[in-house]
Amino acid sequence: MTGRSRAALSLIEKLIVIVVFALCASACAGIFVESYIMSGDARDLNHALVAAKNGAERYKAYGDPHETAESLGGSVSGAAGDPIVVYYDEGWRVSGEDGASYVMRLRRIDGEPLFIRELSVGKVTGEEILSFTVAARGK
Repeated sequence: MTGRSRAALSLIEKLIVIVVFALCASACAGIFVESYIMSGDARDLNHALVAAKNGAERYKAYGDPHETAESLGGSVSGAAGDPIVVYYDEGWRVSGEDGASYVMRLRRIDGEPLFIRELSVGKVTGEEILSFTVAARGK
């Protein structure tokens, strides 16, 4: 009888250890998923910052929306007050609107002179990653 009770006790101890390890593993999996999402957000922010700085510097250098858009590989939809739009694919390479995952917009701020614009970079779905104001010398 003592051999049987020891076997049952040993089995219960093993089950408790398995449950504890399963709980620890599930907590670690949650932490790994959260860190993966955070690293993706940091990567997007880094690439968006590089694209925004590039767009701002080119706008400061050219001052003209059409020249800026051409140098960035983007487009202006018409008049000088219209936004400059540049689309990027998943790897942050300039792309067309169809295969785009990210978009950079350089748009005129209402009530401000023509050369003061708001630059924003975000996902095509509408989620903004970053934005700031940029000014250029008028021609």
